[in-house]
Amino acid sequence: MKAAFQGELGAFSQDAIRQLLGSKAQPVPYPQFDEVFDALAHGDVNVAVAPIENTLHGSVHKNYDLMLKHDFIITAETNVRIVHNLIAPPGTRFSQIRKVYSHEVALNQCLEFFRRHKSVENVPFYDTAGSVKMVMRDRPPGAAAIASELAAKIYGGEILRREIEDDRRNYTRFFLLERKGAKPRKPQGSDRKLWKTSLVFSTRNVPGALFRALSALALRDLNLTKLESRPLRGRPWEYMFYLDLIGRQDDAVVRNALGHLGEVADFLRVLGTYRAA
Repeated sequence: MKAAFQGELGAFSQDAIRQLLGSKAQPVPYPQFDEVFDALAHGDVNVAVAPIENTLHGSVHKNYDLMLKHDFIITAETNVRIVHNLIAPPGTRFSQIRKVYSHEVALNQCLEFFRRHKSVENVPFYDTAGSVKMVMRDRPPGAAAIASELAAKIYGGEILRREIEDDRRNYTRFFLLERKGAKPRKPQGSDRKLWKTSLVFSTRNVPGALFRALSALALRDLNLTKLESRPLRGRPWEYMFYLDLIGRQDDAVVRNALGHLGEVADFLRVLGTYRAA
């Protein structure tokens, strides 16, 4: 099974692929999220794995927009603990490090490390694993990278400092995306009973429209775990609403709620029903 993801081999998305599909799945890297979604749309891969939100950084808005553009189904989710490690070529001493490369988000999640080591400059790079690949290939003097342990193993780097992130409660939520018609996947490991349904809808720009839309869920005691608005292209100052709720799409109470919501919304699309991570 080929699984597309954004970044280089060794990215945290590759950990998500292992958690979702097991070690036999073949990770296929692409430089940009658009290319990941296009690869799935064109049938170049079987599935795509995309980050959707981080507990510290927030939502990955680009992927919310791409899910609306493409008619894919969310069939599973997983949470990956983000552990940032300082990685350098073997034989490099920590005292020699002067520049550290990584993705801007990763650098911002390790600010306390840079405050403690003021002689070390942080340099934004396009990808965490890609920064390890570059440091190991080009060997710039006094250079290291921040990335996963998997990236260190793949590119032959040595971990000089482990878990340098500011907050250990740093997790990224990933969606497994498949083409329309796919069914929810059983989770790896223990079988859990909690299900989620994700959807996107829009309302007319009139007083009380959002209240009436959400009341279709509240009146049926459905628990929302996420609600996010995104700009509606072509209609300035109007929005699409992305929503996660607890329950299966084929549950009677969820089915009735979606029918009610469809009556008051201008647009409604279910993105998928899947086992919660």
